[in-house]
Parts: sequence; C-alpha cells; structure tokens
Amino acid sequence: MFSHNSEVPYQIARMTRRGFLQGSMASLAGAALPIPKARAGLRAYSLSAVPAKVKLLGVKGAGKTDVWTYSGSTPGPLIRARQGERLRIDVSNGLPQETTLHCHGLRIPNAMDGVPELTQAPIQQGERFVYEFDLHDAGTFWYHSHTYSAEQVGRGLNGALIIDEKEPPMVDRDLVWVINDWRVNNAGVMSDDFNHPHDISHGGRIGNLITLNGAEWEDFDVKAGERLRIRLINAANARVMGFKFGGLNPKIVAQDGHPVKPYEPAGGRIVFAPGQRVDLIVDIAGTPGERLAVVDDYYKQFTYTFITFNVEPGEVLRESPLDAPITLSGNPLSEPDLANAETKKVLIEGGAMGGLRAAVYKGDKVELRKLWRQHRKVWVLNGVASSGVNMDPIFKLKLGKSYRWRIHNDTVWDHPMHLHGHAFRVIERNGKPEPHTPWADTVLLYAGDVVDIAFVADNPGDWLFHCHVLEHHSGGMGAVVRVA
Repeated sequence: MFSHNSEVPYQIARMTRRGFLQGSMASLAGAALPIPKARAGLRAYSLSAVPAKVKLLGVKGAGKTDVWTYSGSTPGPLIRARQGERLRIDVSNGLPQETTLHCHGLRIPNAMDGVPELTQAPIQQGERFVYEFDLHDAGTFWYHSHTYSAEQVGRGLNGALIIDEKEPPMVDRDLVWVINDWRVNNAGVMSDDFNHPHDISHGGRIGNLITLNGAEWEDFDVKAGERLRIRLINAANARVMGFKFGGLNPKIVAQDGHPVKPYEPAGGRIVFAPGQRVDLIVDIAGTPGERLAVVDDYYKQFTYTFITFNVEPGEVLRESPLDAPITLSGNPLSEPDLANAETKKVLIEGGAMGGLRAAVYKGDKVELRKLWRQHRKVWVLNGVASSGVNMDPIFKLKLGKSYRWRIHNDTVWDHPMHLHGHAFRVIERNGKPEPHTPWADTVLLYAGDVVDIAFVADNPGDWLFHCHVLEHHSGGMGAVVRVA
C-alpha cells in the first residue's frame, strides 16, 4: 500500500547480479536500518570509521572483502532526518589514518564541512568529532570521507543522507540506491593500487565490480502498477553512469537533492557522475511475469545490465498510474541575479593527451614533466595545480553577491566539478541554455565543454572547489573559494 510517510527503511538487500565482469549467482538476504526518533527537533547519529570485512561479491565461495566502513557497513548507516530539523553526527576514528566526514551537497556552516586543514583539523586515530547543523534543504544527499579521499572513499567510506520533505510525494516505496564500483579479483580481494599514476592522469579509478547498497544484485522484485521513488547516488571514485530503464518511463523529479519540474530524460538515459544524485519517480507499467532491464551504457564498449525489475506474477497493484502529484516543493535557495552577476572564468587543463606544458605549484611555475615526476600533479584550474588547501583562493567572492562562472573543460576527459557550501544553477552548456536549469552542487563537463553556472555567494568561509573524480583532485584539480 502507498503512504505519505517517507520514513521508509534503507532498502538494503543482497542479491546477485550477473555482473559487468562477474558472472555468478548468490543468495538473497535483507536488512533494514532503523530510523531514530527526533527529540525536540534534533536527530542524532553516531558513526565509527573502522575496517571491516563485507561480502561484496555474490560468487559462491568468494571470500569477504577487506573494506573501510562506517559502523561496520558500506555504504554506512542511512542517515535520515526531516527538513527544518537539526542534525548531529558524532564521528569516531578507528582507522589507521586520520579522517573527516563531509556531508556532500548540504548547505551548512563552514566549520562543519569536513575538509581537513581548511574547515577543521583532521580526526586523528582514536579521536572523535561532532558535526551539528540545521537542515535547510530537503533532498537526496550523501556523506563520505574527505581525507585521502581517493583511498578512503575507494575503500568504502560513504553513505546516504536523506532529508525528507515536510510533505513528500505519495509513493509505494522510497528506495535509496547507493551505487559504487570496486576493483576486486574473483576471490573478493580489493586492489590497493589507490592513486595509481594511470588513474590520476586518465579517467580515474574505474573498477570491475558494480554494487548496489554494498552488494551485487541481479533481480529486484516489483508489482505491476507500483510507484517507486528511486534515489540514485553515485558514490564511485570515477565511474560515470548512464542508465536506461527498459520498458519504463522514469520521471526525474530532483537533481543533486533539489527539485526540478518533472521530466523524462532525453533518450530515456539518466546520466549521473561521481558525487551526483538523481531522484526518479517510476511507475511499473509492466505485466506480471515481465522482466525489465536497467542497462548502463555510458561506456559503450562496456555496456552491462545493472539490475532487472522482475514484475511479480499474480495480483496487479493498480491498472493505471497512481493519481497523485509528483512535483516536489522547492528548497529555500536564493536565485542569482543574472543581469548583475559578476562573471568568473575557470579553465580546466592537463591530463593525458592534453596540451599543458607547465603549471604553477606552491607559487612557482614548474615544467609539467617535473611536476608529474616529483609530485604526481598533472591537472590545473586556471593554471594552478593544487597543493592541498593551504593556497591562495582562486576567487574571492563578496558575501551576498551573484556570480556567473564559465567553466571550460579543455581536456579529453570527463570532470564532475563540485562546489562546497553552495548550490548553483546550471544555466548554459556550449552556448545553449541548459534544459530545466537545475540546481546542483556537482556539474558534469564532458571533454571540450563550456558550462555556465550561477549562484549567490551566501555562505561565508573558505570553500573547496574540485573535480569529484577523486584521482583528478589528488592530481591537482582543486581550488579554494573565499566568500566574505
């Protein structure tokens, strides 16, 4: 039955999927995480960053994989609250490295953003840090480590963070899908070649095992006529995904947590890059016994079936789509004043097969080959390769002022660019208006793209701006933006 209540457990189960490079079967298991009750408007969670062994592979006989987890699972426990509440996350560090927690996409105070040495001191081994802030926006967000991110996120330190609307849409099930990929062998042993030089200079760490909520999947049982809200979260280090829902017509109702006027994606394909989220409303229009494949064909030479909806035989839940609105209420965002916005330009250069010959690093201009050999830096923003966060801001923005950034990807690689602490409108791509002008915190630029974004600099502090292909960030593609 359907309900207005969006406090639905994390839809976690373990199913086998005949994989992209794995071709096996395993048993089905299920688990649900409880949702704590609010006390006086406060939601409190505790997370412990610890190593653990989990069953990623569905292959019979395959061992468990050594991963890094939040409280013993990857993805970590679902954090769920309601718009207007206050959230507290108490993080303890049981890892062999220092760490931090970043709540990706949330507009929160600078001191709570989780970027080591920029917004806080890193959480040392055996220590803890409490993050606490008000929740202004409803939507689909996520949390992850922001320390040695290419390794720590790659080892499994991520989880979903859902802020429910005060009046959520009526659906039969609200599904949270954290999608990741991994480099593992047939025995389940993870490759520890993090920040491999090839990954840094090319497309990032793209794996050979795709998981949904931490496990391989094959079938997902649905009922004919059922309405699903599916929250897609790309938690991968580098893999861009492009899903086609065969036999179905999903409607996109939110991007990066923020509502859009519902629409069907062009060509039926939903593209979402690392760091990005997409909320879908899907009416199961199949007939009992039908199988409807969700195919990822972003990398044409590696097309695979991500999951198959198995329409259960027997009773049809409803003969026609649920007669209920799917448009979400907007978040309290400040519209940029485009007529008076100040324009800033961002030029992305570097990487394999690029034309970059030299870059500024720690204040000095360095020939690229030397920079690569000595520091493994090969990417730049406006000619500067990042040296951590102790660097001059790429831009100094005036608090409350509107800005239009023109970002040019002068490389042959994809770059999902993420701005901390703010949401922006994507307004133009390659000289043409961007359809639906979505709010976002991460925008994907394809090779050669020129994309215009606009926003109000309304959150004071020093904020990180970087590529969410985590190996590219490690390789130099990061900058600090100051709002004051």
